Amino acid sequence: MSAQFDLDFGAADDGGIFFVTSEDLEPLAEAAGMQGLRVCRVSLADYTDHEALFDRLTQALQLPADFGRNWDALADSMRDLSWLKASGYILLFDRAEDMRERNEDDFDTLLDILEEAVDYWQEADAPFFVFIALPESAFDDTEA
Repeated sequence: MSAQFDLDFGAADDGGIFFVTSEDLEPLAEAAGMQGLRVCRVSLADYTDHEALFDRLTQALQLPADFGRNWDALADSMRDLSWLKASGYILLFDRAEDMRERNEDDFDTLLDILEEAVDYWQEADAPFFVFIALPESAFDDTEA
């Protein structure tokens, strides 16, 4: 696909959740990294359950040892990324179709949490971007 985005990674108002393809993730990471954002990559390949998701997020976001490993704790953590010491954040989720196909409820819950985080960071005037890679065939069924 090679998406073209007119985004200012330094502007909190440009933050949001965007659906892309896997080949778009690297250029997005490079562009955001050049503007000083903390780049966090999460692979959802071979998704099994939300416990595995919490494992992957713990590693990618370097979540604190006291992370509660549940949806509420994840929502809290998405609004407090102070341990990452950055002026803004970009989360890159690759192979999201594996999660979506395996457990659409988990996928929807994750999206809800990420949407709340986008709102929080916009109010805090800090850049927060989420890019979710899906195959092009999935874009017709996905509401951004």
